[in-house]
Amino acid sequence: MKAKRLACCLLAILLAGCVPVVSLHPLFTRESLVFEEKLVGTWVKDPNDPEVTWAFSRLDESAAKGPLESWREDITKFYRLDITDQDGRKGSFAACLVKLGDRLFLDVFADRFPSGEQDIEKMPLAYNGFFFVPVHTFIRVDAIDGQLTLRITDDDRFKELVQAVPTAVRHEMVDDRPILTASTGELQQFVAKFAGDERLFPNDLALVRKTR
Repeated sequence: MKAKRLACCLLAILLAGCVPVVSLHPLFTRESLVFEEKLVGTWVKDPNDPEVTWAFSRLDESAAKGPLESWREDITKFYRLDITDQDGRKGSFAACLVKLGDRLFLDVFADRFPSGEQDIEKMPLAYNGFFFVPVHTFIRVDAIDGQLTLRITDDDRFKELVQAVPTAVRHEMVDDRPILTASTGELQQFVAKFAGDERLFPNDLALVRKTR
């Protein structure tokens, strides 16, 4: 297994089995942030076997730390996304909805360290914290009703896209993994232009609201 697969194994499992494309810069700006109350709640792949869950809750000012510290005024437009897979492994992320044209996207990023801490000083290996850089991944949202319908990126399919269109978006290859380096404005233009391209969003994930 390649090093990138080892490093991203858990996130890949949580995000429908794919290794998502990540970006150094966010997709959102203050102008493009939107909040949908109907996203709040717990969503499951199978209501009869609710082990795989995506739980969204609204953030408050207490979450305005680390990567979210500069977003204090807009913190209530962000979500906490807690994910659990079929083996009980978990992930906890910050997320927000981004409206580009008539489409919605999720920007998902880690706002805390793997230890669960948001404060470097509280980490057992405090100096290690300076080597972690939060990156973002983007998810296309097709529906938020009785069903939450998502389309998720995959780095192998993304390579096909940039091989066919080399100037599509600025990126670097790190250990054979594409890392987007484009600015937020450039990312928004790229995502809006290629939103319907299956090479960018090839993987579908359908979830239903957990009712009990």
